[in-house]
Formats: sequence, structure tokens, C-alpha cells
Amino acid sequence: MISFSNVSLVYPNSTTTVLENLSLEIAEGELVLVIGPTGSGKSSLLRLINGLVPHHTGGILAGEIRVDGLSTREVKPGGLAHLIGIVGQNPLNGFVADRVEEELAFAMEALNLAPDVMRRRVEEVLDLLSLAPLRSRIIATLSGGEQQRVAIASALVMHPKVLVLDEPTSALDPIAAEEVLSILHRLVHDLGLTVVIAEHKLERVIGFADRIIHINGDGKTIIGNATEVMKISEIAPPIVHLSRALGLQEVGLSVRDMRRMVQEMHLPNPPDLKISLPPHEKPAIDIKNLTLSYVGHVALDSLSTSIYDNEIVAVMGRNGAGKSSLLRSIAGVSKIDKGEVTVYDTDPITLAGKFRRELIGYIPQEPSDLLYGQSVMQECEQADKDNQVMAGTTFEVLNQLVVGINPQAHPRDLSEGQRLALALSLVLSANPQVLILDEPTRGLDYEAKKSLTRILIEFAKVFKRLVVLATHDVELVAELATRVIFIADGDIVADGPTIDVLLSSPAFAPQVSKVMSPRPWLTVGDVVAALEGDSA
Repeated sequence: MISFSNVSLVYPNSTTTVLENLSLEIAEGELVLVIGPTGSGKSSLLRLINGLVPHHTGGILAGEIRVDGLSTREVKPGGLAHLIGIVGQNPLNGFVADRVEEELAFAMEALNLAPDVMRRRVEEVLDLLSLAPLRSRIIATLSGGEQQRVAIASALVMHPKVLVLDEPTSALDPIAAEEVLSILHRLVHDLGLTVVIAEHKLERVIGFADRIIHINGDGKTIIGNATEVMKISEIAPPIVHLSRALGLQEVGLSVRDMRRMVQEMHLPNPPDLKISLPPHEKPAIDIKNLTLSYVGHVALDSLSTSIYDNEIVAVMGRNGAGKSSLLRSIAGVSKIDKGEVTVYDTDPITLAGKFRRELIGYIPQEPSDLLYGQSVMQECEQADKDNQVMAGTTFEVLNQLVVGINPQAHPRDLSEGQRLALALSLVLSANPQVLILDEPTRGLDYEAKKSLTRILIEFAKVFKRLVVLATHDVELVAELATRVIFIADGDIVADGPTIDVLLSSPAFAPQVSKVMSPRPWLTVGDVVAALEGDSA
């Protein structure tokens, strides 16, 4: 179905090749996973499949790519629209209509399909991706995860032979991600759909992959099945690192396989942990009866809570639960309908200028909203001036998050993860009292997430700052958060220490906790520390 013959790709002004002499055959009905470090070229490989690279991006391409017998050199991307469906990292950039149902019908109208065919396909895909309740909603009012499902639906409604997805689960909660991947798996097996996915959250998707393409970032690739690649790859889900930490001969790729292997080992049974949050005197953030609506849709419903200094609080919940609305209210970028929000006794909506930057640092779900410079270095230099810090401070923070970003590159030319790291460095260099992050791991690989975790823990503990983040990344929450607030339908349904909230939720529990249950361990580090303590 897809054929790469001696393909090499290099972008203008780049010092490294993205791909070098890649030859690959992807068969009909195969699900292929593309992995690699942030900025290594995963998105470029996907865009080669439908000709967006180099037709729209430029670059020097050698070799040939064929899809269902058609050469991407000879056919422009529009000529492959009937054959290939593509969902980018940022679905909002691909929407052309205002409402969900109109967006699903748009591409079919462009191909002049019969009205009864369009109606049937729209109804099918609404049911397939559980979008029926959202069919009349304005897309701009949807959560990031809901927008991602709409983007996947608008690709599937065309009945493509090939579906190309760039970070399809990055903004989805664990349950929605499992549903989407199960649907894709079923389409692959039942209808012969060929699916190519680039994804960083390997714990979600690796069990569905027939093969893996590992892009190293220096032009070289490793291709093989999941077991072969995971044995040698540094980029791996938590249970693979757990296999290595426990010295197992086999690499566990699923929770079930790992539980079977672990049951044969002698592991300590620690006493039940009773963790409580330390007492606090005065809240840094105080929220009372917060109510917020969008076009008749209630996002937050009389929500009340308090957040304190030195905490790292993770706000979790399914897509559309109200997480982003809560963060925007705390940051003072959304007007509230009722209730009260104060940050250090100040109404955040009244903040401006230098005082705002020093009190609240806010990274929205779309980090590009904070970027307006013509190069990475220009952004960093302007942030140094605005935040009145030593020259080079912001760029140093950026290099701690993601190494190797070209300082002369335009922010629009960066990968999604690199743009997030840049936006985060601009905000962190101001050293704000409160740091608010909405989905901070979209587009970040495991190494970048480790760096982010280290920086945020240091930010909270060493500098006595407060961090609030909304995320679906349960592995990040397990490593990072001291407290979890779980939201459903605009109200709090659980609030407590991270270990208590995560262990009580089968859907939101991290992989390691599922493998090691009933032992109260959330991360590979917890397991290693417990085993070392037992051996001592």
C-alpha cells in the first residue's frame, strides 16, 4: 500500500538529514507506529506519505514514495485526498467549518458525494467516536480532546484507504484514547485500513502496533516489531523500563504480560500507606462557588477548592470535564459568571504587565498563542528583556527542556513539542509565583518529560512556588504531582494525595501501579526504591 524506496530528506538550512536512504513497505491493513525524540522527524515522515513534504514545506527529497501505486512526486496532496486521511498534531489548524456536523460534511461536499451518502457516513462516524452529543456544538467551544476526536472523525468519514495520525491521543483522556485506538484497530482488521501513527505516549498505543519505525534524529531508522525495537530502544513505555529494572529476560509490552512475569518473583509486601496532605494556614489560590458557561454549555458548576504554596496540583478528568476552564479562570483570562477566584488575595483578571508575569505564568493548550517573534532566539531575547533577567537565561531554560533547537528557526517551523518547550521557557524565566500549565506534555518525548518533571519539582520545592497543571498524562502525574483534583461535569469528584486518587481509579491508574497492584507503587522509581530498601 505504501512504498518508500531509498528515500532521503533534508530541509533547507538544516545541518542534519531527517531521513537517510529509507526503504520500507507498509502493507494494506497494517498499523505502523512511528517513534523518536521530539523534533526527530516523525511528522516529516507522515507528511511524506501524502506529499505535503516537500510540495508544501520545501526541502530536498531523494528516492520515491508510492501510495496505492501513485507517486507523491507526480501527484500533489490534493490528488491523494480520496485515498489518504491525515490528522495533524494540532487539529484546530485543520478545521474549516464552525460546527461539528458541518466540519464532518465539508470534505464530502467538496467531492460532490450524494446527500444520502453524506448523511449516512456522518451518522456512522458520530456513533463510532461517541460524538453524537457534540454534533451541534461550535468547534471553538470544545475541549482539546473533543476537537481531536472531531478531527479523527472528519478523516474517517471520507473512507480513506490510508489514515495518517500525528499524536492522535495527546489530548485525549485514557478512556477516550483507548476507545479511539480500539476503533482504529478494528478498522485495520475488519476493513483493511492502513494506519500510520506517530505517538509519544507509547504506553497507550504499543499494544496495537504491527511494526515500529524508530527515527533516531540523525537520519537513521530502526524498523521491526514491538518486541524487537523495545529491546534496544531508550524510548519506551514505563512497563518496559520496569522489565529492565527488575532484570527480566523478556520485555513486557502489556500490563497482563508483566503481571504474569512479576507474579513469579519474590517481591516485598509493604504495609498500607496512609498519606495525608500537610496542613496549611492560608491558601495561595482560593476558589469559591465558581461557575462558568460557554454559549449555554456549563463548563464549571459552583466549584470550590483551595490550593497552597509549594504544591504541584494535577487537575484530571475526562475530555470536556472543565479542566481548561478552571485553569483559565485561575489565570484570569476567562470572565466568570458567578463566584470568586483570588490568587494571593488578588483578582487575577485585574492583573497586567510586569506584575502579572511575576505573579502568574500561564501556558495555554496551544502554546503558539504566546509566540510572535521571527526566530527562537528573538523570542528568548525578548523574554529576557521583558522579565528583566540576565541575557541568555531563557535560552538556557529552553536547552534544559529540549536540546538542539536551532536558535535561528522560526517558531512555526518547530515541532509541537519544541514549541511547547519554547513557550514554557519564556514563562519560566520570569520565575512567577504561580505556574499554570494546560496539557504540558503534548508533543514531548519521555526524555523531555523527565526534564520537565525535574524543572517543575525544583521550581516548586527550591523556589517555593506553586504549580497547577491540567493533564491526561497519568504517568507524568505519578512522577510529579503531590495532589490530584479530579473533575467531572464541572465539579470536583475527588481531591487528595496523588497516590490515593490514582490508585482508586482503574482508568487513570499508571501502568506500573496496575502491574504491581495491590502494592502501592506508582512509578518505576517507587519499585526500585522499595526493592533496594528490602534488600538492605
